[in-house]
Amino acid sequence: MVLTRWDPLYEIRRAHGLANRHLVGFPQLFSEIDAGITDKSDWSVPLDIFRDGGDVTIKASLPGVNPTDIDITIEGGVLTIKAETETENEGEDREHVVRERRTGSFQRSIRLSEHVDTENVDPRYENGILTITLPLAESKKAKHLTVTVGSGLPASG
Repeated sequence: MVLTRWDPLYEIRRAHGLANRHLVGFPQLFSEIDAGITDKSDWSVPLDIFRDGGDVTIKASLPGVNPTDIDITIEGGVLTIKAETETENEGEDREHVVRERRTGSFQRSIRLSEHVDTENVDPRYENGILTITLPLAESKKAKHLTVTVGSGLPASG
């Protein structure tokens, strides 16, 4: 039997977080509004997604997962993380009093923005944290432009 913690305010908190992100001008790197993040699993993997300079970084908490059992794919602009942790063999005499550690399979998908360079993704796993670094495409990075004066010479000042 899989125990899943129910949070009656999850959808409200999620909508509030999405609204706040857009109100403060955070670029819409991920299309979460149209079901960009999906979770098809026995348990939900907590994610942090942030922009750091010219990269987008995804951090996923995967305690107890063997790194060789992590499958990451990018197809059709969707990044998918899949893995499975083994469920302990329960003896006939064993009865859990509290069971909060997550076991079983999970899949988490995130719709990526077209601004992400999917050819140069860098996934790393350390101490139960999967960190996926996605650089922004060169054409989408900010460019510094020089203002010229009527004769075509750069402005001095």
